Amino acid sequence: MTTETTTNKPGISAAIIVADGKVLMVRRRVSEGELMWQFPAGAIEDGEAAEEAAVRETVEETGLVVVAVKLLGERVHPKTGRLMSYTACEPLEGEARVADEEELDAVAWVAREQIDDYVPYGLFKPVQAYLDDVLPH
Repeated sequence: MTTETTTNKPGISAAIIVADGKVLMVRRRVSEGELMWQFPAGAIEDGEAAEEAAVRETVEETGLVVVAVKLLGERVHPKTGRLMSYTACEPLEGEARVADEEELDAVAWVAREQIDDYVPYGLFKPVQAYLDDVLPH
């Protein structure tokens, strides 16, 4: 017997992609409340690991091919109530662009000091700690 019900929404996997001292953020065509800018992300499919979903969603949304480096953490998102996983990724090939025009209307490489302008309510602590480590001060 399964304990899952069909009302459980799948978890969301986000990709934290750093290149050339900046982190990739995308702007949703339809904002989720205050969430205008966020990391490339999407629902984890059945049988898929969070890291795999982060890689797949990044390609689907931005055309950028990435490799998962490590899972940074998980939480229930305070704004959406969805289970979120955050995976650090490194770009392999391609240029980030709006590949899924139904989902996104813009992409941006954001420097460390600009993050607050894009995400005014702050980042998940393990994500912020990772970015503090890898982005130039």
